[in-house]
Amino acid sequence: MIPLLILSIAAVYIFIERYLAISRVAKASTSFMKDVRDHVYKGEIEAARKACKNANNPYSRMIEKGLMRVGKPMPDISLAIENEGKLEITKLEKSLSFEATIAGAAPMIGFLGTVIGMMAAFHEMNTSGNSVELNQLAGGIMQAMVTTAAGLVIGIVAYLGYNILVGRIDRVAFRMDELSVEFIDMLQEPA
Repeated sequence: MIPLLILSIAAVYIFIERYLAISRVAKASTSFMKDVRDHVYKGEIEAARKACKNANNPYSRMIEKGLMRVGKPMPDISLAIENEGKLEITKLEKSLSFEATIAGAAPMIGFLGTVIGMMAAFHEMNTSGNSVELNQLAGGIMQAMVTTAAGLVIGIVAYLGYNILVGRIDRVAFRMDELSVEFIDMLQEPA
């Protein structure tokens, strides 16, 4: 049960920490794009970069990376934005693989507890001979059922948490894609 307790604490901690981090990014303002557009149309690339720096969120860092490449071929700008977007998404996915591991490992640890509990019950039956009392078996069987239930509950909670976080990251990634397309379109518009 101790490993299951540790895994449950880790799963809840990871979920809360990542949920808050992703929520901050999801709620981050993209109003800086208006300033970027105005500055780019005026030819003030440094001012546009400064607007991105002031916003200081994953969206603005991605656009700033594109602004740093203005004047280079469009595929270079696109690639720079894409790479920065991937780095920002990777930062958001921090610890998600551990959450997924907990979702898979917790039920297995619970089943291990079941096997150990049943082994204890059969050992009691073996050492008691023909006079097996129900209360002698109850402890091992109860251990088996409790660890299985605990492992399954922790696994289900971690699995749900993982999928909620992945869904939220997907929405952030979609918004990043929208902004990058908007930025590339802006650069290709006639002045």
